[in-house]
Amino acid sequence: MSMIRAIGRTLFAAAKTETSSAAAAASTVHRTRHNNPLDDFFEADRSPDDDKPVVYGRGWKASELRLKSWDDLQKLWFVLLKEKNMLMTQRQMVHAQNLRFPNPERIPKVRKSMCRIKHVLTERAIEEPDPRRSAEMKRMINSL
Repeated sequence: MSMIRAIGRTLFAAAKTETSSAAAAASTVHRTRHNNPLDDFFEADRSPDDDKPVVYGRGWKASELRLKSWDDLQKLWFVLLKEKNMLMTQRQMVHAQNLRFPNPERIPKVRKSMCRIKHVLTERAIEEPDPRRSAEMKRMINSL
C-alpha cells in the first residue's frame, strides 16, 4: 500500500503549488491532514507494524437508508462518490503496475449502496403527492 502511495506522490508532485513560508504557516492551522487535494484519491497509509488485515464495513441496506433524511442521503451519496473515485484511482494505479488490487469487494459494496440511495430517493419522489415537486425530485435524482 505504501508503494502505491509513493508512486502516487511522485506522479502528482507537479500538482503541488509552491507557497510562501508565511502563507504555509498561516494555513498550517487549517490544514491538518492533506497537503495536496489529490491525496483524497489515495487511501491513507497504514503503519507497517499492522499485520492484521483491514476489515471494511458492509454496504448500506435500503431499510437503513429509508430512515435517513433527504440531506443525510445527499451527504452520504457524495461520501460514497468520493470513496468510489478513490477506489477506482487506486485500482487503476495497481493495474498499471501489474499488481493485484487489494480488497476488490469494496467497489461493488459502494456501487450497491449508491444504487440503493437512488432507489430510496426515487421511492420518495413517487410517493410525493405534488406532481411538480415529484418531477423536480426525479430530475434531481437522475442527475446524480
